[in-house]
Amino acid sequence: MHKFFVDESFIDGNIVNIQGDDVKHIYRVLRLKSGDQVNINNCKGEEFLAQIKDINKTNVLCEIIEKADINNESALKIYLYQGLPKAAKMDFIIQKSTELGVTSITPVITERVVVKNELKEYKKVDRWNKIALEACKQSKRTIIPKVNQPMELEGFLSEADSYDLIVVPYESKEDFGIKAMIRNLNGKKINSIAILIGPEGGFEEEEIEKLDNLGAQIVTLGPRILRTETAGLVCASLLLYELGDIGGKI
Repeated sequence: MHKFFVDESFIDGNIVNIQGDDVKHIYRVLRLKSGDQVNINNCKGEEFLAQIKDINKTNVLCEIIEKADINNESALKIYLYQGLPKAAKMDFIIQKSTELGVTSITPVITERVVVKNELKEYKKVDRWNKIALEACKQSKRTIIPKVNQPMELEGFLSEADSYDLIVVPYESKEDFGIKAMIRNLNGKKINSIAILIGPEGGFEEEEIEKLDNLGAQIVTLGPRILRTETAGLVCASLLLYELGDIGGKI
């Protein structure tokens, strides 16, 4: 069944008023009609089964039938802090990490970020959040992950103690990976994890030292060097497999 994210302000009692780009998608692409049923998400994690009552070129009116017991979110919250890459790589990272189930994505400016002079373009987070929304629709997410404004590494360091675990993949780390890290947890309950990924040039050694002193888990992702747009996705996948809901129930 098709799902649409509708801001609470467009839900009045049991009437849902769908507007914007979704309208054209409903009647031109999906060719839905009056009487068809859809899922409505109020952008706050609540979902409803609704029936289309009227369609025109500006809005689609639906009537809520019942609240739906749907939650496709992992109990493990992954917060991805991504070293700011060049060009369209951030678009790809946001799309795929949303599909995986991350809670939020924050671009990070480190010493080797090579796009510092282009930050005006990268601070246009509206488009990034739209990419996250579209990925939510495709992957049937219940919560839309927020894409935050870029921050300096020092900003991350100042808020790092709010997470149960900080994981930093580093290409120069050897013999200590995700498997060993999980084993060392000794069954400790982990609810929130921050993943910090270096930019295309990697981390400076001084940055890794700061993170290590902070208690971050500096890990290897294996013997092969991964691109910045790959590393975060691999790390999130491994953690969601080991500690979250990817892979299904045992």
